[in-house]
Amino acid sequence: MRCPACGHEDDKVVDSRSVRDGMGVRRRRECTGCHQRYTTYEFIEQTPVLVIKKDGQRQAYERDRILTGLVKACEKRPISRQQLEELVDEVERVLLADGRSEIPSREIGEAVMNRLQSLDEVAYVRFASVYRSFRDVNQFMEELRGLLQEKRRES
Repeated sequence: MRCPACGHEDDKVVDSRSVRDGMGVRRRRECTGCHQRYTTYEFIEQTPVLVIKKDGQRQAYERDRILTGLVKACEKRPISRQQLEELVDEVERVLLADGRSEIPSREIGEAVMNRLQSLDEVAYVRFASVYRSFRDVNQFMEELRGLLQEKRRES
C-alpha cells in the first residue's frame, strides 16, 4: 500500500476491525517512512449488479446513489449517518444475497422505503415523494392517509 502523504510503499497495520457485518475490513495503517497514519478498507469483490430502471435502461448499481437520496430525505431529522449506512447494508444484504445480476429499481426503492418508514415517517414521506414522483398535493395526501391508517391499525 502506498502512503498517501509521502508515497512510501512500506507500512504497518496498527488496527483492524470488521465493518458492514463482516463483509469488509477497516485497517489503520502507519507509513514506516513518514509515520503518517491512514485508513484503508477491504471488501469482497462482487460481480457487478445492474439496476433495471423504469424505462428499461440498465445501469451499474451504486450504493452512494441510495445514500445520497436518504441523506436528502433525512435532512434535519434525528437520524445518524450510521443508521443510514446500516439501512443500506440491510437492503443490499437482502437484494444482493440471491446472486442476481440484474435488479429492478422498483425492488430497491420499495426495500429502502419499507425500512425508512420504520426508522422515520417524515423521512419516509420525503423519500416516497421523490421516488414515486408525486405530481401534485393529492398524491402526497394519499400517501399520508395510508400512513395514518397503518398507524391506527398498529395501535
